[in-house]
Amino acid sequence: MKNISGLTVYITGGTKGIGKGIAKCLLDQGLNVAISGRNAVETVAVARDLGDESRVLGIQSDVRNFEDEQRAVREIISKFGKIDVVIANAGLGKFAPIDEMSLEDWNAMIDTNLTGAFHTLKATVEQLKQNKGYYISIASLAGINFFENGAGYNASKFGVVGFTQAAMLDLRQKDVKVTTILPGSVTSHFNEHTPDEQKDKWKIQPEDIGELIVSVLQMNPNALPSKIEIRPTKTA
Repeated sequence: MKNISGLTVYITGGTKGIGKGIAKCLLDQGLNVAISGRNAVETVAVARDLGDESRVLGIQSDVRNFEDEQRAVREIISKFGKIDVVIANAGLGKFAPIDEMSLEDWNAMIDTNLTGAFHTLKATVEQLKQNKGYYISIASLAGINFFENGAGYNASKFGVVGFTQAAMLDLRQKDVKVTTILPGSVTSHFNEHTPDEQKDKWKIQPEDIGELIVSVLQMNPNALPSKIEIRPTKTA
C-alpha cells in the first residue's frame, strides 16, 4: 500500500462530526492536518485538542466565500509548505416541503454544499496538480436518492455528485485523483442533532469515514475509486 505519512490534508468543516473524525484518523496515520470552520475560536480550539500543534492547523474559513478559501490555502502552505489532499466536507441541511422552503435556506444549502465544494477545489487545484494530489468530496446518499422534504438538500447533494464526478474526468489526466464519497446515516451534529452513544450506535461513525479515506489514499496509484457509497450495516 502507498505510504501516506507526511502528506498534508485540508479538511473543510473539520470541527465536528465527519470532518473531525477524518482528521483524527489521518493524524493517526502521520499526516499533517489543517481543518477549517466558520467560527475562528472554535476551530482553533478543536485543532488544539486534536494533537501536536506542529501537525495540526485550525483556520477560520467560510467556504461560501472564495477569498476565505484562498486565504486558507496560503495559511496551510505557510505552515506545511504544500497541500496534497483536500476533503470538501463542509455542509448543512434544511428540510421542508418545497412550497414552505425559504429562500434563505435554499441559498444556504446551495452556497455551502455545492458552491463551497467548487470554491475549495478552485482554491487548491494548482497545489493538487503540482503535488499529484487527491480531492475528495463528502456528498451523501441524498445525492442519488431524493426524498420528501429534501428538495433543497437533494439539489445541493445531487449537484456535488455531478460536480465531483465531472471534475474527476477533468483532472485525472493531470495526475489529480478525485473521489466522491456518499455516506448514509452518520453519527454527527448534522441538522442540529445531538449524538447519543446508545441511540446512534447503529449508524456509521465519523471515524469509519476516516478509515475509508485512509484506505482510499493508500491504494495503488493506478486504481481510482471514483464514487463510493457507504451505508450502516443495519437500520435502526
